[in-house]
Amino acid sequence: MSHEYLSWGRINNATSMLDYAPISRNKNLDFADVNRILTYGNGRSYGDVCLSDQASIINSRFLNKFIHFDRKDGILTCEAGITLQEILKLIVPTGWFLSVTPGTQYVTLGGAIANDVHGKNHHAVGSFGCFVEEFELCLSSNERLICSKAQNANYFFATIGGLGLTGWIVWAKIRLLPICNPNMVTNSYKFANLDEYFALNTELAANNDYTVAWIDCLSSGAKLGRGIYFTGAHAGYQEELIQPKASHLGMPIYLPVSLINRYSLQIFNFLYYNRRQSSAPVMQHYEPFFYPLDAINNWNRLYGQKGFYQYQFVIPFTNAREVIAEVLKHISKRKMGSFLAVLKTMGDIGSGGLLSFARPGVTLALDFANQGNKTIELFRILDQIVLEAGGAIYPAKDACMSPELFMRGYPNLDKFKLLKDPKFSSNFWRRVVGE
Repeated sequence: MSHEYLSWGRINNATSMLDYAPISRNKNLDFADVNRILTYGNGRSYGDVCLSDQASIINSRFLNKFIHFDRKDGILTCEAGITLQEILKLIVPTGWFLSVTPGTQYVTLGGAIANDVHGKNHHAVGSFGCFVEEFELCLSSNERLICSKAQNANYFFATIGGLGLTGWIVWAKIRLLPICNPNMVTNSYKFANLDEYFALNTELAANNDYTVAWIDCLSSGAKLGRGIYFTGAHAGYQEELIQPKASHLGMPIYLPVSLINRYSLQIFNFLYYNRRQSSAPVMQHYEPFFYPLDAINNWNRLYGQKGFYQYQFVIPFTNAREVIAEVLKHISKRKMGSFLAVLKTMGDIGSGGLLSFARPGVTLALDFANQGNKTIELFRILDQIVLEAGGAIYPAKDACMSPELFMRGYPNLDKFKLLKDPKFSSNFWRRVVGE
């Protein structure tokens, strides 16, 4: 039975030929008469990396069981269809946390590995793949491989960041981070422009576990790149714990038009930048610090029925200030500012994933309402800037990257092709590689 699958940006969709709903991790699926396969997790990738039209789709959410939890050493083994939220509900009360987490807790474990997701602490510890101990990979031939740095290492490093194209991740074992309680100690610092951002980052990144900045994309002139810099650390032992506030916000329907436009952005950016800030550290629960947008159910519907794009790139530290400034000037000039504009630095600890996005440099993530050709024309300008700077675009958030930009940004592509499963394929892969 066919089914329509969507990505989070709601720009792309795909209709499957056949759906697999595995209920046992030990039972093989019949791929003999299948030409095209892809695993679908929770649909939180923004573009088409999680979609494959006219393919047989493995719905991994049916495999969402815990297998083993070593509470003493912080080693967790579970099926790959489980979400990070479900993992956190189990481990946080026992004094453990995810070593790396992206900006949403609703991605699956398999999706986190396949995209080698990164977080606010990449500068200090690296990406999600750095904390994967081993996993089971099922190929389209139904051969099953236990993959780790010591066993089937070639498949291990191809699968981390491998966009779900080396096979089906059935289960995985990960290393956790010890914590005292669910609280975070956070600070915020307002900066007036990009020069102040880079000065702040130099001062604060080395001594803070988590760092990230929000940017006002509509600012220009002497205020170009103004924003707020946030730092965070897991709290020590506290007598009184802060509990997360229940989410009462949500978008039950798709709006006919986007609520995110230059007028609403101007108001939001002004109020957010000028909001009252505490000069002292603030104690808060981990959820609003790591997952602020998760508090708004179906927040992607704010962009209306036409959906939205996310554009995230990373560029080397060399000339990063000038490159980011050029990007922001083009966005401000066209009055196409982003509601979500996140700027942060990445460190030099790599997972070894052949197609991993995370690498040393500066990364900027931006959301844009879908305005058709106007949006695509902006991306082509930004693509050229990223290309000339020696940067790369994040496949998990991409919907229109050119083949040239993909090949230039991922120099291990030829090595990866040798390990890609011949039947596993996505719309993204066919778009950027042509297979």
